[in-house]
Amino acid sequence: MTIRVVLADDQVLVRAGFRVLLETEDGFEVCAEAGDGEQAVAAAVEHRPDIVVMDIRMPGVDGLEATRRITANPELAGVKVLVLTTFDVDEYVYEALRAGASGFLLKDTDPVELLRALKVVAAGEALLAPTVTRRLIAEFVDRPENRRIDVSAVREITDREREVLGLVAGGMSNDEIAAHLVISTATARTHVSRIMTKIGARDRAQLVVLAYESGLVSPRRGEVPPKC
Repeated sequence: MTIRVVLADDQVLVRAGFRVLLETEDGFEVCAEAGDGEQAVAAAVEHRPDIVVMDIRMPGVDGLEATRRITANPELAGVKVLVLTTFDVDEYVYEALRAGASGFLLKDTDPVELLRALKVVAAGEALLAPTVTRRLIAEFVDRPENRRIDVSAVREITDREREVLGLVAGGMSNDEIAAHLVISTATARTHVSRIMTKIGARDRAQLVVLAYESGLVSPRRGEVPPKC
């Protein structure tokens, strides 16, 4: 299977570096480049890639708005967005996840990690490093104005699903959840799928955001509070 990628970044050298990396690896194809968010959306519509690697800070339509437009378009339901960021200065990462991005990656990530990240996102997993995710969530979700979810959406979660959700919110993959709970990967995948259906999350990244926003998972500790 070939993973088709659109590269969206306003820096030509950054795009060129990513293109060289991907084109020298088997299983990847760069089908288009974009210098701003508007071009990224147009490229997604034209080429229907598997993933758009999206910088946030771009002129005109930025990566955040472009992510919203892509994830809101039903014709692009199969297109994933992987956000590139310099996390220490970029406060828009959380909004990108809320908008539907499947994860984020630091711009100084090693090339091997970028390739792994693309494979993870293409496989339907969320790319959320536990330590960065907790820091991100703690900083933004604790603000009352950021809590937008109807908490009634999580009332149907069972005790086991709450446990699984805590592990998902901590950045664990299905395989890691299975090993931690001593269950099969298929069972872990089923739990995650049912939770997503009950909460109404479009993918794992949004599931994490909703888990923290609802208060079901503690932003400070990255764990599920005791059930009342």
